Amino acid sequence: MTPELTKRGRTLVLVVVALALMMVVSAVSGLNVALPDLSTATGASQTQIIWIVDAYTLVFVGFLLPAGAIGDRYGRKGTLVAGLTIFGAAAACALFVSSPSTLIALRGAMGLGAAAVMPTTLSVITTSFPPAERGRAVGVWVGVAGGGAVLGLLASGALLEFFAWNSFFALNVVLAVVALIGTLLFIPNSRDAEAPRLDPLGGLFSLLAAVGIVFGIIEGPDRGWGDALTVTGFVVGALALAAFVGWELRRDEPLLDVRLFRLKGFGAGSGVITIQFFGSFGLFFILLQYLQYVADLSPFRAAICLIPLALFVMPTARNAPKVAARLGANRVLPLGLTLGASGLAVMTTLGTHFVYWHLAVGLALFGTGMGLAGTPATTAIVSSLPAAKQGVGSAMNDLSRELGSALGIAVLGSTLSATYRSHVAAATIGLPQPAADGAQSSIAFVKQASGRLAQYGPKGQNLLNSAQSSFVDAAHAAFITAIVVLLVGAVFAAIRAPRKGDGAENLSQAASPVSGEVPV
Repeated sequence: MTPELTKRGRTLVLVVVALALMMVVSAVSGLNVALPDLSTATGASQTQIIWIVDAYTLVFVGFLLPAGAIGDRYGRKGTLVAGLTIFGAAAACALFVSSPSTLIALRGAMGLGAAAVMPTTLSVITTSFPPAERGRAVGVWVGVAGGGAVLGLLASGALLEFFAWNSFFALNVVLAVVALIGTLLFIPNSRDAEAPRLDPLGGLFSLLAAVGIVFGIIEGPDRGWGDALTVTGFVVGALALAAFVGWELRRDEPLLDVRLFRLKGFGAGSGVITIQFFGSFGLFFILLQYLQYVADLSPFRAAICLIPLALFVMPTARNAPKVAARLGANRVLPLGLTLGASGLAVMTTLGTHFVYWHLAVGLALFGTGMGLAGTPATTAIVSSLPAAKQGVGSAMNDLSRELGSALGIAVLGSTLSATYRSHVAAATIGLPQPAADGAQSSIAFVKQASGRLAQYGPKGQNLLNSAQSSFVDAAHAAFITAIVVLLVGAVFAAIRAPRKGDGAENLSQAASPVSGEVPV
C-alpha cells in the first residue's frame, strides 16, 4: 500500500520521477552527439563506438522486465534508489576513463541502473496518484519519455560547445544525484502485496538472446560473418530465444507471456514500436556523425539541426489517435512507417556538400511518420488488454522501444561500418599499415591524423576527402537498409493491425490450449 499524499506531495513525486526518466532516456540520445569527439579522444574504432552506445541499451533490455518485477515485489523506492545509485556511480567513473573497453563496461553498468529506474517510475505514478489525476500524470511521463531524447541531444550539444566529450557523463551524474536526493525525500515506499514470483531463469534467457544476436550483428562486419565468435553469438542468441519462449510457455506466472502476441493489437503495436525505434535511434547514430565528420558542424549545431524532427513528431503524435479512430490502425500504422521510409529516402540525397534543406525535409517526413505511428501503436497494445493487465502493456511498450533502439544501432551501425571500410580501402593502398588500418577502422582516425597523413604525399593529403565520401556512401547504405525494414513493417501492420470498428480483443485468442487463460 502507498500512504496518502497531499497534492503538493504528488507534484513533487511527479517532478522527481520526470527527472529520473529524463536521465534514462537522454543517456542514449545524448551520447550520439559526443561520439565524434569521444572517438577521436579515445581512438575507438567504428565497431567499438557501436558497442559503447549499445552496451547500455542491451543490458537495459535484458533487465527491464526482471527489474520491474523486483520493484513490485520488494519495494519501489528501494529499487529506484538502487538504480539511481548504480547509474550515477557508473557515469561518475566514466568521467575519468579513456579506454573504449572500459567505457563499454561502464555503459553496461549504467544500463543496469536504468533498467531499475524506468519501469519503477511508472509504477510509482500509478500507485501514488488517485484515478482522477493518474491520466495527467501518466501523460507527463509519456511526454518526458518522448521528448527526453531531443532534450538530451540539445543539452549534450550545448555542453560540448565548452567542455570535453566526457562532460556528457557529468550531465548523467548531476541528473542521477538530483533524482536520488528527490527519491529519498519525496518518493513514498510501496510494493505489491500480491506480486508474482520472480523469474530469474527467464530473465537470463532473455538477456542471452539479446546479447548473442546483437553481438553477431555488430561483430560480423569487423570479424567476418563466418568467424567463430560471430557464429557463436548468433547460435547462443537463437538457442536462448527458443529457450525463453519454451520456458515462459510452461510457467504459471511468466515474465512475458508470449501467447499475447497472438492478439492483433498487442502483436502489431509491439512490432511497429520496435521498428519505429529501430529507425529513429539508427538515424540519430548516423546523422550526428555525418553532421560532425562530413558537414564539419560543432556538436551543438549538429543537435540544433535535428529540431525539425521534434517539431513534426509532437503535434502529429498528439492528433494521431483521432486519425486512427477515423481510419483504423491498419491504415494509420502503415502510413506512418511509409512516411518515415520516405523521409529516409530524402536523406539518401545528402552528400559531402551539406545542403540543410535536404536534411530538414527528410526529418519533417520522418518525424511526421513516426508521430503518426507511435501513439496508435501504443494504444493498440494497451487496448488489447483488460485493465488488470495494463502493467504488461506498459512493460511491453518499454521493451519494444529499447529492443528497437538496440537493433537499430547494431544493424544500421554495422552496415555503416562495413560499407565505410570497403569503400575507403582503395584510398589507403600504399599507406603504411598502421595508417591504413586506422583509416579503415574509423573516419575519426582520419580527422584526427589528417595533418600527419599529409607526409605520405597526395594519397595521404586526399585521404580525408576519400574518407568523407566513403562515409556518405556508407550512410546511404544504412538508410536504404532502414527503408527496407520500415516498408516491411508497413506491410506487416497493414495485415496484422486492428481495423476500424474492431471491438475489444478476446484474450481467449491468446490463451493456453490447456487452461483457456492467459496467465500474466
